[in-house]
Amino acid sequence: MKIHRYSMFVTLTALLLFSLPASSIDIKKKEEAISSIEKHKAELISLSDQIWAFAETALRETRSARLLADYAEKQGFKVERGVAGMPTAFIATYGEGRPIIGILGEYDALPGISQKALPVKEAFLPGGAGHGCGHNLFGAGSLGAAVAIKELIAAGKLKGTIRFYGTPAEESVGGKIYMARDGLFNDLDVCLAWHPEDKTKADTDSSQAIVDFIVEFKGKAAHAAYDPWNGRSAVDGLESFTHGLNMLREHVKPSVRIHYAILKGGDVPNVVPEYARLWCWVRDSKRAGMEEVFERVRKIAEGAALIAGVESKVTVQGGDYEMLVNMAGARLLHSNLTWLGPIKYTAEEQEFARAIQRATGVEVKGLNGEIQPLKEQPPDPPGGSTDVADVSWIVPVLHFQVTTAPEGAPWHAWPVVAAGGMSIGHKGLIHAAKTLAATMVDLFEDAKLRETIRIEFKEKTKGHVYKPYIPNGPPPLPGQ
Repeated sequence: MKIHRYSMFVTLTALLLFSLPASSIDIKKKEEAISSIEKHKAELISLSDQIWAFAETALRETRSARLLADYAEKQGFKVERGVAGMPTAFIATYGEGRPIIGILGEYDALPGISQKALPVKEAFLPGGAGHGCGHNLFGAGSLGAAVAIKELIAAGKLKGTIRFYGTPAEESVGGKIYMARDGLFNDLDVCLAWHPEDKTKADTDSSQAIVDFIVEFKGKAAHAAYDPWNGRSAVDGLESFTHGLNMLREHVKPSVRIHYAILKGGDVPNVVPEYARLWCWVRDSKRAGMEEVFERVRKIAEGAALIAGVESKVTVQGGDYEMLVNMAGARLLHSNLTWLGPIKYTAEEQEFARAIQRATGVEVKGLNGEIQPLKEQPPDPPGGSTDVADVSWIVPVLHFQVTTAPEGAPWHAWPVVAAGGMSIGHKGLIHAAKTLAATMVDLFEDAKLRETIRIEFKEKTKGHVYKPYIPNGPPPLPGQ
């Protein structure tokens, strides 16, 4: 009850603060930040388009990371490359002293969804990767906002430190988790992030906690016709395991998700297979729920091995926390999104979007650039996981989304790649950069805003010690 009353006090305080106009902060500094982004607009779009064409996957983003890091260096940032054991991770810093405001940028692509910037499915590079989550926009937009703040600091109009984090491998591996393990976010006052989406709003949804693991079965080979009784099939163990997983689905909460892919299931039919391997993810809206299901999955693996008379092994590869939503920060973001207003589209852009919607069989609604109402946090997130969530348990993370693709179009798929390589995506990245820059002006200028955000963060993380879901040792670099 005492905690409940305290939370109500924090919420009421935040409501009072963020019902003020876009601010008691000097509006001219926000306008100068917006002007900076306009000044660099062509450069930011060029950065995004080059990364879109590179389409480099997790921990292979060599050219993409170099492009952004070089640009930051040219803009006067001090750049530290290859941080946290990842050649494609970097940190760009400008200024000195507090506050220290961080901003996240991503640039990894997804395999197998190469696409031209066209409203019909047509690969840019057959079999190649594509930015089906819009990370080419994410990295360029965030860096553009950091440059705008750097210019205000350089002019003596803001005091403190701006730090841009070039974070690789969000789609797999989770680069931010290795950066978090190395303490690279520990001294931040606040951190900001955004993500391409089909709507524009301050995020009050969390994300799903996830554990990523491999299950292996080892048996004994034998001739499948001559003496199968001398063999012990690893595939029998694997099939018993997947059967157990699928039976478990009936007995978990609706928020739980279980997915798997069979990576190795024997070589030829006439040999009893001695080895089988499966890749599995377990998710839930809360870390505690995910861990409870994962323990049951471990027991299913043990039972499957007993059934088949083989050995089993479960190896955790990684995992993400659920996003810790900061409502005070969400209100601040919403006030700046509202101040900037909706994204306006041309008739040609709307028709591009409608053509994609027709091609993918979703409702033909075009693009939605309106600012969505701010909502209270729902009990369960809609789905999906991100390594940004790990950062949110170390420092308050303010997160929002901006329209970069047609409403309702499939994500992690060719429509997002297509829109992200032309003016629809470009408008989204510039709008995101402006929102980030305006919000950071507020944070640099108003200590009370920062304190309100941190009070909520401290209350929600009370007693928690961050422990990453990654194995000991270096990141799993390609080719190693």
